[in-house]
Amino acid sequence: MKKELKLKNQVGELERVNQFVEEIGEELNLDMEMQMNLNLVMEEMVSNIIFYAYPEGSDAEIELMAESDGKELTFVLSDQGSEFDPTLKEDADVNINPIDREGLGGMGIFIVKNIMNQVTYQRLEGKNLLTMKKEIK
Repeated sequence: MKKELKLKNQVGELERVNQFVEEIGEELNLDMEMQMNLNLVMEEMVSNIIFYAYPEGSDAEIELMAESDGKELTFVLSDQGSEFDPTLKEDADVNINPIDREGLGGMGIFIVKNIMNQVTYQRLEGKNLLTMKKEIK
């Protein structure tokens, strides 16, 4: 299985990300918990690109590719925004009260690292490439 989705850097596109993950979940017969976790991961990473990778008001494209061999599901998220390696971000302190966390950030990336089995980043030819892998069988 191999699928690709091209998105604009707009919040309204998150609905298309949800549909994309749902279709993959159905095709691979993933349980609801796995689908919800994968949806959370993709929504978090795509929204980070939408909000932080480009200057406000600029139009850009985001690509999301998914591929599976039946044992592992790989997502590759690419954009041409500002260079940012989320794998270098220090893990959020989960002991801080969420009310006191405002402005600290980092929870989304922490969640992604904990849901996925492997998260790697590359900057190639002016593109951010975030590869996220999850064992599914």
